[in-house]
Amino acid sequence: MDHLLLLMMLLVCSSGLQAERELNSTEPGVRLVGGESRCAGALEVEHEGEWRPVGEGYSPWTLKAAGVVCRELDCGSAVSVGRREESSGRPVWWIRPDCVESGSALRECAGSSSSFYFLNLTCSDSVRLLGGTGLCSGRLEVNSDPSDPSWSSVCEADFDQQDAQVVCRQLGCGAPSVLQGALYGEGEAPMGTKEFQCGGHESALLDCSSASERSTCSPGTAVSLTCSEPGGVQLVGGESRCAGRLELEHQGEWRPVWGSPWTLKAAGVACRKLDCGSAVSVGRRVESSMRSVWWIRPDCVESGSALRECAASDSSSYFLNLTCSDSVRLLGGTGLCSGRLEVNSDSSWSSVCEADFDQQDAQVVCRQLGCGAPSVLQGALYGEGEAPMGTKEFQCGGHESALLDCSSASERSTCSPGTAVSLTCSDPGVQLVGGESRCAGALELEYEGEWRPVWSYSPWTLKAAGVACRELDCGSAVSVGERKESSMRSVWWIRPDCVQSGSALRECAASDSSSYFLNLTCSDKLFQPNISVSSSMYGVSGAQQQGFQAFRGSTFTISCSIQPQYPGGSFLLSSSTHNYTQPAVNHSAHFLFPAAEPAHQGNYSCVYHVSAFSQNFSSESRLLSVTVTGVPSDPEPFIIRAVVLPLTQLLVTVGLYFYCKATRGRRPSRQEDIELDYDDLGVPAEEEGAQGAE
Repeated sequence: MDHLLLLMMLLVCSSGLQAERELNSTEPGVRLVGGESRCAGALEVEHEGEWRPVGEGYSPWTLKAAGVVCRELDCGSAVSVGRREESSGRPVWWIRPDCVESGSALRECAGSSSSFYFLNLTCSDSVRLLGGTGLCSGRLEVNSDPSDPSWSSVCEADFDQQDAQVVCRQLGCGAPSVLQGALYGEGEAPMGTKEFQCGGHESALLDCSSASERSTCSPGTAVSLTCSEPGGVQLVGGESRCAGRLELEHQGEWRPVWGSPWTLKAAGVACRKLDCGSAVSVGRRVESSMRSVWWIRPDCVESGSALRECAASDSSSYFLNLTCSDSVRLLGGTGLCSGRLEVNSDSSWSSVCEADFDQQDAQVVCRQLGCGAPSVLQGALYGEGEAPMGTKEFQCGGHESALLDCSSASERSTCSPGTAVSLTCSDPGVQLVGGESRCAGALELEYEGEWRPVWSYSPWTLKAAGVACRELDCGSAVSVGERKESSMRSVWWIRPDCVQSGSALRECAASDSSSYFLNLTCSDKLFQPNISVSSSMYGVSGAQQQGFQAFRGSTFTISCSIQPQYPGGSFLLSSSTHNYTQPAVNHSAHFLFPAAEPAHQGNYSCVYHVSAFSQNFSSESRLLSVTVTGVPSDPEPFIIRAVVLPLTQLLVTVGLYFYCKATRGRRPSRQEDIELDYDDLGVPAEEEGAQGAE
């Protein structure tokens, strides 16, 4: 009896501790309230012991973010996300959708705020697709018992086209396009699944009648399903179907698209979906009144998600305007301005034979794509693709605005593999202005023929700034900040995460306006030092010498210098056997060798070291070869030539100077005239005197 009482006390204590742990748990609860089921309604999160609705902030929630909540609730996939408005504000948890999409827990992304708008979600409840490329593809799993949180695959033999129609509809997707076993992974062999018998009109798979459960089925036969993406995409109001206002059909409604400034990289997704080549420009149009829009974040699109996954309901008076290249595109390159050329001349894309394409044609294509002048034109540089067939020989003058505006010769039936044109156009210009050097100042980008400063709401990191520094051939980024002006002006809005992903600055640029501008300082590349040598004996300068020969015991000087760039610094004169260091004075240093010895032989270089921006930089000169030879075999001629002869010449010159000075001004006597028959020039003195008298 005592043992039984003790056991009961232990159970009570343990349950109390468990309850206390649950009460004090910092992990928040998540629920949907006010909907037709536990998998639909207003999103609420328990955080710090308080249940609050989740408010919709400046970034509307997308299906991609809502899918995280649905999975956490074990409610399948996200079908719709919207908002509910109340007349009075109340405390909410404000959760950024991009934070949730990045893989962070809801609690990590939560911040306290107040709002009039609250998130409403609908999840697919009893069906989900796993392992696919988006919300509308994957391996099918079904939860047929709400009280049991287990999911199971479906046997391929128990599922047909009518069943697939119901599942696609329940997920908010379009009609089924592919129905195949194990297309998106086998998963576990389906066990205890039902054979569904849908008519195709039901709103949910569990509304369909079903046969008795199958105990098991063969591995590799789990149903994989691909539904078409719902809705369409179109550009309206432009000069062609490949230009105009971007509109998306979603949840049965056509609306314009808006979002944080769209980049060319994001716009390219829409152009490809429209089969309109590459994105050339992206901008915005303003209308006088607000209207419903699909708000789509460009970074969500750039990540590879479908437009529908990135769409959220919102209202705005701003709408996206896109222009696509229409009939030309570059594939497989490093960005929008390089790749294998393909042309759409008759509702189908084909490569172009290298023999049918020249520099003038390339100029037109680069201009049509919004890129700079062509820099590389080569066959199969970016992959061969298929051998071009039925292509035209273009005959452009170089001034046309589009390749199809050029005249063309008759079509060629085919050409050899590996000869499809690959083209690289130059990117637009980048510069830093207003700083102390060309490697410091406000970052400006030339795009669409216009220089504008660069700005972004997301702070730029040194990693992103380093991309601009490298493009400017200015070393690495040292600092990045902002400068504010009193008035707004047009800017190129560039997200740092887009640049850091490896995309070119142009691909990440979107038109915007701001009074803030980015200021960068790059480390700059040090100039190469100069190395020269001189000898007091010969007075020769070695500024252009590759080598220098010194006699043993002679004096020579090696000088290091560098163009003015940074104050201070030091020079290291280095060879394989010697290292000498001097501070840089007026950007130079002089190393004296008073007596040359064989040990001084070697290849010397000047290495300049300087500290700037809290970093150390160095640069090395070319090599200078120094050899030391012995004193000549007979030293006397050397001594006579170097010392005695110059001294003798000096004495003779001084003697003649004083002699002439002493004899100038007094007339010699007749006797003296006779004795001095000739002067040093061989002229008779008497005759000379006579000529002077006359």
